[in-house]
Order: sequence, then C-alpha cells, then structure tokens
Amino acid sequence: MTDNNDFSRLELKLSNCLENYRYFRAKLDPGTKMLVLVKANAYGHGAVEFASMLRDAGADYFAVAYPVEGVELRRAGIMTPILVLTTGTDFFNEIVDFGLEPGIPNMDTLKALVEVLRAKGRKDFPIHIKLDTGMHRLGFMSGELRELIDYLRGCEYVRLHSIYSHLSAADDPEYDEYTLAQIGLFRKNADLISEGLGYRPMYHILNSAGIERFTRYQFDMVRLGIGIYGVSSVPGVKLSPVASLKCKILQIKRLRPEDGCIGYGLWGKVAPEGTTIATIPLGYADGIDRHLGRGKCSFLLNGKRVPTIGNICMDMCMLDITGTDAKVGDTVTIFGEDPSVDELAEILGTIPYEILTSIPRRIERVVTR
Repeated sequence: MTDNNDFSRLELKLSNCLENYRYFRAKLDPGTKMLVLVKANAYGHGAVEFASMLRDAGADYFAVAYPVEGVELRRAGIMTPILVLTTGTDFFNEIVDFGLEPGIPNMDTLKALVEVLRAKGRKDFPIHIKLDTGMHRLGFMSGELRELIDYLRGCEYVRLHSIYSHLSAADDPEYDEYTLAQIGLFRKNADLISEGLGYRPMYHILNSAGIERFTRYQFDMVRLGIGIYGVSSVPGVKLSPVASLKCKILQIKRLRPEDGCIGYGLWGKVAPEGTTIATIPLGYADGIDRHLGRGKCSFLLNGKRVPTIGNICMDMCMLDITGTDAKVGDTVTIFGEDPSVDELAEILGTIPYEILTSIPRRIERVVTR
C-alpha cells in the first residue's frame, strides 16, 4: 500500500527559520531571553522537528499549551526549559516527572500543584504566574494578588521563575492605547508580587507582534510565536515562510463536455473546448479548507498558478491544469513562497494561524537546508 508520505510533505526550511529567528533576536537586548512557542505541533510545523532546530539556534525556553505536548518533546530528547501554558489540574504528576514548568493562572491550580509536590517531597519547583491584564481569558486579577503573595511566601514547594501576561491586540495600531494600558498594569502587578516575595523573577508580556511594535517593553524575556514561522504583523515586513506544503500529481485526465462534471456535487464544469484536470493527494483532512475549492484559489505547478476545480474532497482535490505541460509526479505547492499562507488566509477570511495548525500529523515533516 502506498504511504501518503511518498507524495505529500510539509517542508521546513532551516535557513528561513534561522533568518526569522535572527530578525527577532536582533531587536532584543543581549540579555533578553527568547521563548519560542511550539504548541499545537509547532503551529502545524512539527513540534519535535521545529524544537530541535530552535534549540540549536539558541532558544532559551519553549512553551506548549498542554502537558502532553511537553512530554512529547522531553521523550524526543528536548531538554530546554518548557513552559506549559494550560496546565489544568489533572496532569501535575506528568509535569513534575518530566521536568516541565507550569503556568499558574489561579489559586485552585496552584494549590492542586502543591498537593502533588508535597506528596512527592519536591521543593522549590519552578512555576510561572499568569496575570490577567485585559485579555480576560486566564490569569490572576489585580484583586487576587494579595492572597497569592501570602500563599507563596509561606510555601516551600514552589519557586516563582517568571510572571507573565498576554497582549490582546498588539498587532493593531488602533488599539495601541489598550496595549500600553495592559503593559502598565502588568508592570505594576508584577512589581507588587516581586516586592511581596522579596525577589524578582523574570517578567514577560511581548508576543511576536509585541516584539516588533513594542520592543522597549521586552523586560527579561519575550515569547516568539507566529513570527518565527514567517508571519509579520508590521506592514511591509516580509519574513521568510518556514513551511511549504507540497504534493505530487496522482493522475491527469483530459475531459470533454460529454464526460460529465467533476467532483462531489457536480460543481466542476468542463469547458466547451475541454478541460484537463490533475488530482492531487491533499484534501480538507490535510488542511485544505473546502472553501478553497471551485476555483476560489490556485496553487503553483511548474511555475504557473492553476486553480482548483470542483469541491475539495477529504483526501484529494482536483486542479484545472488546462494548457500546461504537467505530468503525473510533478510537484504542486499549496502554500509557501507562492502562494503564501497569508494569501490563502485572506481568501478564507481567517488568519495564517488557522491554516498552519490545520496540517495534520499524517503529513510528513521534512527539514531542508
């Protein structure tokens, strides 16, 4: 049986990754640490592959959403410190056993962790406190800080390594006043905690957009997410796309009007003079949204853009390659340099994050130079 990996792949270009890393690193003071987000399978790029590249590039920290993501990296030999952003309360045994560092957004989570640490006889375990400064998703509110400080001062089981928060709209100049208010509240509340504990942990609030637009507030560490993958929030800045989704043509058919229509729902119509189509082994189960079908977008084939035709299937889709000299086995680029993931996102009315994180694990990740 033919493996899908034989004819479809997500290429990760190491040189582009390093170029993006250097772009953001150059904006920072020499002593500022760089945390890279590799949650959601490294935004669809492949967590182990990507973390290995960034570890070698000099990343100081990684961050994941869930404990299972951190465990995967540890089992793959990634020993860089890993912050778990969404710990919940059920997986602290795994967090402790694999040396992960939990983000703590509330007292219930903190007390649940301490119970596990007490049972294991662990002291001074590294934690990171999340502050809610206006995102209103997770984190301690200002009125909850006194209880937190009093608890931490009397607790020998944990040691605060950092205090952090998340910006809601750092990419949008329209909301710069809101962003600056978030940063101001963050500094105020982080200082309150530090003064209450008698020592100062690391502070970090900047995401990718924040690094580009609010660099002066880099504090001790920044969190680089979508930017490392090649998407900038600043108009005119062109980062290098790290990922290119590619596949090979499975079959070519030359159809006449009397042959009927193409694909599910008979949406693909054959032109009066005939239509040549190519079938490729990627569909909506591989991250090609159904709304990209029926000619809504085009992909790159032998230097020429060719549109989709008919509906996107689960594991395949068809392209109108009329007038090309394509043959079975030729490579089609879904996104990369051309078309860009930004172009597809604009067609879909979404953001690049959604497209990148939709690429499933069944698509092989291949690191290239």
